[in-house]
Amino acid sequence: MAKHPYVMRAQRYVRGVLSGTVPACQWVVAACVRHQQDLERSKKKDFPYKFVKVTAEHVCEFLELMPHIKGPKARNGELIELEDWQCFILVVVFGWVHKKTGFRRFRRVYIEVPRGNAKSTMSSGVALYMLTADGEAGPEVYSAATTRDQAKIVFGDARKMVKKRRDMVRHYALDNQTRYILCGANDGEFKPLSRDSETQDGLNIHFACLDELHAHKTRDVFEVVETGAGKRDQSLIWAITTAGFNRSGICYETRSYILQILRKTLAEWPANPYKLKGDTADDEQQFGIIYTLDDADDWTDPAVWQKANPNWGVSVMADYVAGLAHKAMQLASAQNGFKTKHLNLWVNADVAWMDMRAWDACADYALTLDDFEKDQAILALDVASKVDLAAKVYLFERMLEGVRHYYLIPKFYLPEKQIEEAGNASYAGWVADGWLTSTEGDVLDFELVESDLEDDHGTYALKDVAYDPWQATQLAQRCSRKGIPMVEYRQTVAYFSEPMKELEALVLSGRLHHNGNPVMAWCMSNVVCHTDAKDNIYPRKERVENKIDGAVAAIMAVGRSLTETNDAFVYEGM
Repeated sequence: MAKHPYVMRAQRYVRGVLSGTVPACQWVVAACVRHQQDLERSKKKDFPYKFVKVTAEHVCEFLELMPHIKGPKARNGELIELEDWQCFILVVVFGWVHKKTGFRRFRRVYIEVPRGNAKSTMSSGVALYMLTADGEAGPEVYSAATTRDQAKIVFGDARKMVKKRRDMVRHYALDNQTRYILCGANDGEFKPLSRDSETQDGLNIHFACLDELHAHKTRDVFEVVETGAGKRDQSLIWAITTAGFNRSGICYETRSYILQILRKTLAEWPANPYKLKGDTADDEQQFGIIYTLDDADDWTDPAVWQKANPNWGVSVMADYVAGLAHKAMQLASAQNGFKTKHLNLWVNADVAWMDMRAWDACADYALTLDDFEKDQAILALDVASKVDLAAKVYLFERMLEGVRHYYLIPKFYLPEKQIEEAGNASYAGWVADGWLTSTEGDVLDFELVESDLEDDHGTYALKDVAYDPWQATQLAQRCSRKGIPMVEYRQTVAYFSEPMKELEALVLSGRLHHNGNPVMAWCMSNVVCHTDAKDNIYPRKERVENKIDGAVAAIMAVGRSLTETNDAFVYEGM
């Protein structure tokens, strides 16, 4: 066996990246070049750091003694086997030390890698190493996140590893509890830390893993960790994350700083093939590596996906990614989630939602409400403002050749004053053509809406009339007293995400039919899809004049339909 196998594997990874045999983006190339440059610089007296192979090996040896805790390998009791890219990160972070003091060079680490690449497993192993085997007296180790649940992911994985290694428990005198792990051998402790933790002040941090940094909406936890890590000689802040949406947050700020450091490395590399512009920075204590695509890469090209996924073929399978990519190419609302979670591309949270060509293809201009008299119907009301556009949507279902199809017909109301003053030249034409109902006065005529609902109750077999309680509570109360089945439907992410995805899928599959109402088409085209950190989506508009009321009502109607057809649907009981 080679004397320093992990260092050799790290060097093999560097050679593969720089030769092009290992697919990698420019920022991974830069991280490898930086290590090579530093090895040359360390030969000079004025460079204060040296690379110690024995130190670099130690953490890798420790991690490969840790058990798998998920999947088939966990069932078989197998131990972790590090991949070359993981060896590279670990030996670089832990192998570089100060020539005089021997203290670790890198105090801050930033790793950006897509979902599925075993980042939590590696982080949990590193946390346990820092708790038990780093040679620190009384180490305080934390898994830090904005919420308790997120903070417990790395901590929880570490607890599961410890449970499977009783010899480790005995050797280090570990006390493995639900809220902490204590190390009797060195008086160390490992705890989850979140923004709502009871104690954040007075921390003396040796190691802190900032898990999913992109989800940190504020700087609170980051600054607590950064401040608390300044009291130790070899403290290490380990930030690991996927890409996200928030370009004004602490994660993107840190990422931008890493890019400046890596950009400087490439600028000083004689063989640099990249033409990069932007600021540069020099920071000898910051390590960073970002797995993503290059700017010129086409995200739909399978040939480039491996660049972003270093565990390609190990824990990230080509056929699974291909399936997600296919879905993202078909569904606009799925594109951002795929790009951020699986290709590590930072995108805007808000993008156009509906494929309007597909929407137009679903139009049947001969469709009228008369076609559905006495049919079961779901209605949805969006009355966002008493002085603005209001929407009512009818949704009917029919089976065609054994497949459920949906028929959507909207009705719109607008106070006549808004038609005159809103500045939308289309309003008057839509009223004249019968697509939009004008109500007298300055505000919406709720009596007319109520009267129409009474007519609907007598004409169709109403299952539900969904309404947002924000503006329509009194209307709903009066209608309920008349036997109309009013159902409260709050406009929150929890209530909107799945129906939005379902409505989009219905349109793309041709299973939704509508009457070609141009007001509804306008509303649909105005919706931008906001995606949150959990891949939930929510409808928004970019400008106040871009009305989306019809689209919102349509989503509500589909949401109630899903509730009717699935008793376990997420909205029930919320």
